[in-house]
Amino acid sequence: MNGDPTDRSEGNAGKVPPLPPLRDVIARHGLSANRALGQNFLFDLNLTGRIARAAAPLDAGTVIEIGPGPGGLTRALLDHGAGAVIVIERDRRFLPVLAEISAAYPGRLQVIEGDALKVDAAKLGSAPRRIVANLPYNVATPLLLGWLDAGTAFTSLTLMFQKEVAERLLARPKTKDYGRLTIAAQWRADVKRLFDIPPRAFTPPPKVTSTVVQLIPRAEPLFAADATMLERVTAAAFGQRRKMLRQSLRQVSPQADEVLVATGIAPTARGEELSIEQFCALARAFKAEGPTGPRAGL
Repeated sequence: MNGDPTDRSEGNAGKVPPLPPLRDVIARHGLSANRALGQNFLFDLNLTGRIARAAAPLDAGTVIEIGPGPGGLTRALLDHGAGAVIVIERDRRFLPVLAEISAAYPGRLQVIEGDALKVDAAKLGSAPRRIVANLPYNVATPLLLGWLDAGTAFTSLTLMFQKEVAERLLARPKTKDYGRLTIAAQWRADVKRLFDIPPRAFTPPPKVTSTVVQLIPRAEPLFAADATMLERVTAAAFGQRRKMLRQSLRQVSPQADEVLVATGIAPTARGEELSIEQFCALARAFKAEGPTGPRAGL
């Protein structure tokens, strides 16, 4: 996603004297948001600046941005000291706008035309790598999971999600938002809520509030576990949330009852009641049993 509120943002436009206000750029190029690509533009320099500051320090290594659109956040990253920014944009309409920004900041901005889901961001630029992005809602989760799989290839991930997704990333056991995405994220990274951004801040305004979240990848996962097995266990446990684990985990192993008892977990418990540590213990136990099970998307 990309984003925008009122013209008050352009009171700070003196920070980028070579470039005209974003609204003027949009009008000149005849650009509009493509809902199919999850685009919403954020022009408010107060908000884009706040995101850039949250991701600091930006002067060393590489900052990677996904879906920059007209470049509101891109400008903020450069204005706040990013020495090397790489942006990945699949919508060709924005390439001329991004080229203008690149010319205004010689040698500091590289534009890659392509689908971020097909680009290995862990190999872009030099370390330390930071991803800072107002993510398209429709690809936010698969992008995040791919980056988390890369481990410490990234120093930090400062990302905007729709609030519903952010709540799942930040959830605790025994809450409605706690689930597979929670465990996948918190197992690999420290997750922190930064701030919310209301729908009116964007053009066009989405129907939901957005939340900026920062994830700091862990040097090692929170608890020992095989990643594939942990994914299988959580997929089964949360596939039908109201089922007892003795039933839901049978798709992982017919010995589910025995494994649960051996790990000190009540077979009558449900997935939302277990801590990440307990899920990791189950993953280790099932791995030792040699079970197989389905792998589904989050």
